[in-house]
Amino acid sequence: MPGRKKKTATKEQPNNRVIASNRQAFFNYEILDRYEAGLVLTGTEIKSVRAGKVDLRDAYARSMEGELWLLNCHIAQYDPASIFNHDPRRPRKLLMHRDEITRLAAEVAQKGLTLVALRIYIRNHVAKVELGLARGKRQYDKRRAIRDREMDMSARQAMRAVR
Repeated sequence: MPGRKKKTATKEQPNNRVIASNRQAFFNYEILDRYEAGLVLTGTEIKSVRAGKVDLRDAYARSMEGELWLLNCHIAQYDPASIFNHDPRRPRKLLMHRDEITRLAAEVAQKGLTLVALRIYIRNHVAKVELGLARGKRQYDKRRAIRDREMDMSARQAMRAVR
C-alpha cells in the first residue's frame, strides 16, 4: 500500500530511575556480587518512594523462614495520608525466586557475609532494590581506599595543570 509508513525499530531503553543509593556501603563493604529483588510496599510507601524520601544507610536483607526481608530501610511517611500512614522502619518483604533465596541464605550463613541494600530504583513502574553480597572491610582497607582516591585526584589535577 502506498500510503502506509514502515515502522522503524526503536532502541528500547530500560526505564530505570534511581531513587536512593547507599554510597556508604561501598566504603564499608567489599561488594562481591549483586542481586535484584522486587519490593512489597503499601500505597503510602510507594508514593514516598516515588517522591525520593528513602534512606538506605543501615539497610540490609535477612532470610527468615524461607523469605527474604529488608530491614532498617527508612521510607518517610507520606504527608497527605494522615492516619493511614505506614511505619517508616517496618520490615519489608523482598521478592526473589526460592532457589535464589536459599542459595543466598546458605552463603550468608557459611561465609559470614552480609546482604546490604545498595540502591532502590523504579524499573517499568515497579520498585526494585539492588542487594549486594558483601564482606566487611577492615580499617586499613578503608585507609588504603582513601589514600588511593586522593592520589587519583592529585594526578588528575596535575594533568589538568599540564594542559
